[in-house]
Amino acid sequence: MSPRNIDELDAAILNILQEGIDLVERPFQAIGERAGLTEEEVMTRIGALKEGTIRQISAIFDTRTLGYSSSLVAARIAPERLDEAAAIINRHPGVTHNYKRNHSFNLWFTLAVPPNSRLGLEETVRILGEQAGVEAIRMLPTLKLFKIGVNLDMSGKQDLTKTKAAPQYREEDRSQASRVVTERDIRMIRELQKDLPVVPRPFDQWAVNAGVTVQELLEGAKAFVDKKQMRRYSAVLNHRKAGYTANGMGVWMVPPERTDEVGYRMAEFKAVSHCYLRPVYEDWPYNIFTMVHGRSVDECESILQAIEDETGITQRITLYSTKEYKKTRVSYFTPEMDAWEDEVIRRGEAGTAAAKGEVDYAAGKN
Repeated sequence: MSPRNIDELDAAILNILQEGIDLVERPFQAIGERAGLTEEEVMTRIGALKEGTIRQISAIFDTRTLGYSSSLVAARIAPERLDEAAAIINRHPGVTHNYKRNHSFNLWFTLAVPPNSRLGLEETVRILGEQAGVEAIRMLPTLKLFKIGVNLDMSGKQDLTKTKAAPQYREEDRSQASRVVTERDIRMIRELQKDLPVVPRPFDQWAVNAGVTVQELLEGAKAFVDKKQMRRYSAVLNHRKAGYTANGMGVWMVPPERTDEVGYRMAEFKAVSHCYLRPVYEDWPYNIFTMVHGRSVDECESILQAIEDETGITQRITLYSTKEYKKTRVSYFTPEMDAWEDEVIRRGEAGTAAAKGEVDYAAGKN
């Protein structure tokens, strides 16, 4: 069933928003044409949904193709210090997701740094680990992307243990993407990554800010999609308020010779929003990660069991988030990153503790 207070028209709008909205001057009018509603009705409903269910409507860029370096990071922290450590890590503007999970590695966050970072990804992770007082920290960068793209079924009609769909964006797309980003591109990216205002012509002011016409901004956005630098222009939902109250990170021990075969088969499950090949360590033997979202823990477990039954991979554990410390989008080409690095360098933290053994640190190696 759909969550309370979301009727069938709301569910239809949410599904359209997740699939990707049309990059036109009046996008809410275009949504109305698809949903059988007027532009005003669509804006009224979306305005209400943005009070809780919709987290953001914006461009979803691919971090790597814009020149950023990124990684999932797992940290082991004394439980009594976890909240404090999470708050310290969250100060970094490139930390977008940060969760407490049910494992000895109990804090999991994602980090991205720009192409002009003076510290780089590994040094930034080390500094964050030292600042937060972690006992151990492991970088788990993506070695191969089998799938990325959250699309929650709001109709309530799909059997998530069986429904399959071709991945929207995977390694082949990323490998074909353009890596060229011009100053004009950056001006447009800074606007397109913002939350879309619910007004009839939401792109008009952004075009002014970027120093281009509205048509040039929209054509630029479509070009980002064609160049595979933007995965889509769509909504991200607040999962819990959308009725998906559980998210399980299923991690699997897959024989190296089977990772491609198994990864792509796992990615076909629509309930899997992210599927990656990541490095292993002596204390972390799991190499394929599948993120699933369900309406309950039982549903997540049923989805993961269906994946296990299909692939024959049985060595897995599931890490559930028990507390959300941060969830946002990467803000590209903004001054906050420079300010954070300026402060770290000013305090003399860069490069002062590397390889000294204060923290059990390891960079990603397969």
